[in-house]
Amino acid sequence: MYDFKAIYRPSTVAEAIQLLAEHAGSLVLAGGSDILIKIREGRLAGAELVSIYELDCLRGISLAEDGSIRILPLTSFSHVERNPIIQAHIPVLANAVGMVGGPQIRNIGTIGGNICNGVTSADSASTLKALDAELEITGTNGLRRISIHDFYQGPGKVALAPAELLTCIVIPKESYENCFGAYLKYAMRSAMDIATLGCSVNVRLTEDLRHISRLRIAYGVASATPMRCLETEQAACGALVQPALIEQLQAGIEREIMPRTSWRASKEFRTHIARELVKRAFVASVQAAGGEL
Repeated sequence: MYDFKAIYRPSTVAEAIQLLAEHAGSLVLAGGSDILIKIREGRLAGAELVSIYELDCLRGISLAEDGSIRILPLTSFSHVERNPIIQAHIPVLANAVGMVGGPQIRNIGTIGGNICNGVTSADSASTLKALDAELEITGTNGLRRISIHDFYQGPGKVALAPAELLTCIVIPKESYENCFGAYLKYAMRSAMDIATLGCSVNVRLTEDLRHISRLRIAYGVASATPMRCLETEQAACGALVQPALIEQLQAGIEREIMPRTSWRASKEFRTHIARELVKRAFVASVQAAGGEL
């Protein structure tokens, strides 16, 4: 039983924004894999819904003239995973969204909804942070663009003002060109489970394949929001690719992450997993880049 007050079905983005403005407190319904569960459980009983699911203009993936990859928010996980542009340029994102739920969830769930719900366990979020994604947001005042690093403002809270929609996820060319990444997830079950911890690493090596030119390390469930280990990344820039660097990275991320204890795992266990995942993801990324460890 789904207890909601009303559902509105706009035919354009402009109409959707107008409906959100006219119905204060209304909720955006995309794939529905999260919000419909909450309504059925009674946590959002009586809500007004603005369904954008039929807005096909918000689906698709393209390569722009400037080399950036544009991912529209209603693109399902399944389509992101199989898209040839994603497979060719950022296969790490295909891998990450391929770990979301099961096939049914991936067929209906959207990448935009995954990051807009603001949860730290979102499988796509840490990889998008490691790719320095930029977000285009459209509202009554027009379009604005922000970094994904400024999007997460607290547990379940994102930088969407009332009557605003996420209308595009942009991956700059600088963030993927000659970069290689890996996303690893630890969960209590091997499939269809929320991450106990997730780690995404993105590496660019120097031409001789012996030094770090660019490094990104991002985590989910290592803090209240998806996070980057900025100090650890900066300290490794220019470093020689060698086993000792792995120990340096492990020590660095341990200083930066802020995991908590929950029924899924203790703080101490999450810290242990974080150290192991960064090791494995870094090695996999370096090897994909043609380096040796």
